[in-house]
Amino acid sequence: MKYPSINVLGGPLEVCSTRPLTGFFRDGCCNSGPGDQGRHTVCAEMTAEFLAFSKYLGNDLSTPRPEFGFQGLKPGDQWCLCASRFAQAHDEGAAPKLRLKATHHATLDLVPLEVLKLYASDGEA
Repeated sequence: MKYPSINVLGGPLEVCSTRPLTGFFRDGCCNSGPGDQGRHTVCAEMTAEFLAFSKYLGNDLSTPRPEFGFQGLKPGDQWCLCASRFAQAHDEGAAPKLRLKATHHATLDLVPLEVLKLYASDGEA
């Protein structure tokens, strides 16, 4: 079950990435639903700084994990991040750029729109 596919600006949720394929539902979008405990709702563009930050915190997104069909992320890849990890990265000065139109409105429960707009890479801020 998915929540409605609405972005933080109130419009239809756009695709975040199909290469690599992202999203809690692995549909390329940052959709969410009751089963998404981590709230993978922020469409972010990976940077070396953020990948290092995430690895330091115990979530290594850059190392391939073929047993899970995960090729590892590199700078420039777009990926659906957990809203709480994005908020933490913001607080620590390591937040990546993001796409507002591809970021699910459920993010707003944890991160204010004003904060998200600080990192908008798609000219929507």
